[in-house]
Amino acid sequence: MRSLMKWLPAAGAVGVLVLLVAWMAGVFDQRLAPGLAPQPGGQAAVYRVTVETVPVSEPVPGSVEAKQATLISSRIMARIERVLVRAGDTVSEGQLLLELEKTDLEARVAQASNQISAVRARLTEAQRNLQRSIELQERGVLSMSDRDAAQATRDSFQADVQRADEALEEARAALTYASIRSPLAGRVVDRFAEPGDTATPGLHLLSLYNPLSLRVEASVREQLALTLKVGQPVPISLPALDSVVEGVIEEIVPAAEPGSRSFLVKIRLPYDERLLPGVYARVEVPAGSEQRIRVPSALLASVGQLWLATVSGPEGPERRFLRVGQRGADGRIDVLAGLAPGDGLLPPPTTVNTGQ
Repeated sequence: MRSLMKWLPAAGAVGVLVLLVAWMAGVFDQRLAPGLAPQPGGQAAVYRVTVETVPVSEPVPGSVEAKQATLISSRIMARIERVLVRAGDTVSEGQLLLELEKTDLEARVAQASNQISAVRARLTEAQRNLQRSIELQERGVLSMSDRDAAQATRDSFQADVQRADEALEEARAALTYASIRSPLAGRVVDRFAEPGDTATPGLHLLSLYNPLSLRVEASVREQLALTLKVGQPVPISLPALDSVVEGVIEEIVPAAEPGSRSFLVKIRLPYDERLLPGVYARVEVPAGSEQRIRVPSALLASVGQLWLATVSGPEGPERRFLRVGQRGADGRIDVLAGLAPGDGLLPPPTTVNTGQ
């Protein structure tokens, strides 16, 4: 009797532990059969799955480039005195960009002007001598040869005046080269020189582009490029701006690149002040059509990375796992696997019962 009383507390503790484990395991809960809970309010409307013919496109990487872009250089060798713009500045056509040292050029203009004055004075004297020679020759005092010599002298000075005028125009033109102006209205991309540097012909000083002439240039494989036409609209995705715009094909280079067997396609873009040359773009090139199953996203449910659909079966609603593709702008999702034409879709249940 004493031994029984001794083991009674231990047996009671074991029994309590067993009951606690059974409760945690759900032995005392009401068990439900696997499946879906019936829809409240009766049978829901059934959406019949159909196959649709949808246009497809192939994404082609491209880059934003400026149709109107230029590199500013000097036409003479001179020291740079002032640079009036920096990268990012907006300039107008004809605006002064750089000024070069022009002391020597101004001296050449003054020298050419003085040369013209001297030659014209000699021409005036030669014309007077010719007039006197004509009068004396008409009186019979001067021979015809002397008159011809006076006329030749006058003609020679006339030619000298013409050469001096051309030299002056040349000196003035060279003087204008010291003031470098913008050939177009646009934006400064980069500045390659500073005051004090020596500008030489062919050395790049500034880089400009016209923001209104931006376009996308993309290499499209020949099978797709041959189906495109100038003036055809194509959608263009700009990930950096998180936007999709409609471009228009402006030019198709009529020669394929031998290595990649692709054609360079140039597509005009609508103006956007945020766009810059070199920005990545993705061109959605039309690639025909294909058969797809597309269903409204409201009829599907997602659990993590899994997609589920409630299908009306002969024994009631049943759940199916799906493999889906892209979501369209109309809110419909491409179903790649899990559904067949004719299946009836039900709205996803608010609760899903699972058996133990």
